[in-house]
Amino acid sequence: MITIETIAPDLLEATLRHALAAGGDFAEVFIEDRVGLGLRLEDDKIEQTSGGHEFGVAVRLTNGEHTYYAYSDEVDEVGLADAAGAVVAAARRNASPAGVTALGNARSEPGRHPVLVPPESVEVERKAGLLRAANEAARAFGGEVAQVTVGYSEDRQRVLIANSLGELVNDDRTRLRFIVNVVTRRDGAIQTGYQSLGESRGFELLDEPRVVAVAREAAQKAIAMLGAKPAPMGTMPVVMANGFGGTLFHEACGHGLEADAIAKNASIYAGRMGELVAAAHVSAFDDGSLVNGWGSGAFDDEGVPTGKTMVIESGRLCGYLYDRLRARAAGAQPTGNGRRQSFRHVPIPRMTTTYIAPGDATADEVIAATKRGFYAKSLAGGQVEPASGNFVFGVSEGYLIENGKVTTPLRGATLIGSGIDVLKRIDMIADDFDVRSGMCGKDGQSVPVGTGQATLRIAEMTVGGTS
Repeated sequence: MITIETIAPDLLEATLRHALAAGGDFAEVFIEDRVGLGLRLEDDKIEQTSGGHEFGVAVRLTNGEHTYYAYSDEVDEVGLADAAGAVVAAARRNASPAGVTALGNARSEPGRHPVLVPPESVEVERKAGLLRAANEAARAFGGEVAQVTVGYSEDRQRVLIANSLGELVNDDRTRLRFIVNVVTRRDGAIQTGYQSLGESRGFELLDEPRVVAVAREAAQKAIAMLGAKPAPMGTMPVVMANGFGGTLFHEACGHGLEADAIAKNASIYAGRMGELVAAAHVSAFDDGSLVNGWGSGAFDDEGVPTGKTMVIESGRLCGYLYDRLRARAAGAQPTGNGRRQSFRHVPIPRMTTTYIAPGDATADEVIAATKRGFYAKSLAGGQVEPASGNFVFGVSEGYLIENGKVTTPLRGATLIGSGIDVLKRIDMIADDFDVRSGMCGKDGQSVPVGTGQATLRIAEMTVGGTS
């Protein structure tokens, strides 16, 4: 039986040469071995939602700006040859194909994101017990709790990446995630509360106290919002909470920093390198090397080491997020942001964990300095136009700030603005930095990402409401 460990470098080199036979400037083989499990509790019943084993290979050929891609579920000599033959057949002829550099020893960094307890070594019943504990903790809030949904997922992804530059990389990634969604009902009003916990870590991430805390946070949010009043409309200071508040930066700004949007001139940040795009005390990063971060890996899905990429320094735009293809076209270095959902998907520039750097104030000081404003504790869905930077986001949990204190819960609020305008209006940043886990969709692909920040204040922002 062929495994990632038994695939011979000679076979990988032969596949790369085959892919380049008709011309091209770069070839790559991506092999993925993936095992996962998903459990879901709803209406007090547990069911398995996912699980199984996937083993596949993809061959990619690039020729200038053109990419040719083929994949196979058969990881053997025939499967690799068929995938390579498919890209050769699709590619335009080129009289001067690039050569293939002999593959060196495989690079690997197994200690980069430590896994102490492999999830697959833990019995399913123990995992199911955590779902039950979370369900009981949420339902303990009383009869207003109408529905509780608890989810558990584990994923181990091993990849082997070889390319015509002679690079050979092996990465082993384990991710664990636990989510709770609570629906409450009172006098015809319905509200929801959501909370999650996810990291690139083993089963040591979870125990009963931690999952109970996640469930209580979700339930408290849903209960609190039952008493919410209609949100006011108008322009006012907005305080964004730490953790989930980082969704605003991820969506409204982060996607515009991905190099494919820059290359298409479809981003408000295109052609603005070195310009002031935020307040002078704002710096921002994308960090795929954050230890045990949900969006982290030792390498990206092109075999480039991940790192901490500064995109905004003291208010000035200083970096974009590159994969290999866009970096080569721009004369830049890849930043470790070439990511793909699986071997069936071509790599594209994607964020990993994107955040605004923390400041020196405390969260209490930020709120106390706000006489009247809006406190956005967590965001719902929204719409963003990268070319203009304009956005509209729903708020799933929001509160009024009065005389420097968080008071009345508010419902039906939306945040309206433009990415650069909002960044320039950040006037206070706290020191309570936190990162939360999420899934980001783009071009039909979904990948794990972290969103984070400390509590911060936007001095003036439009809040849409129903009051």
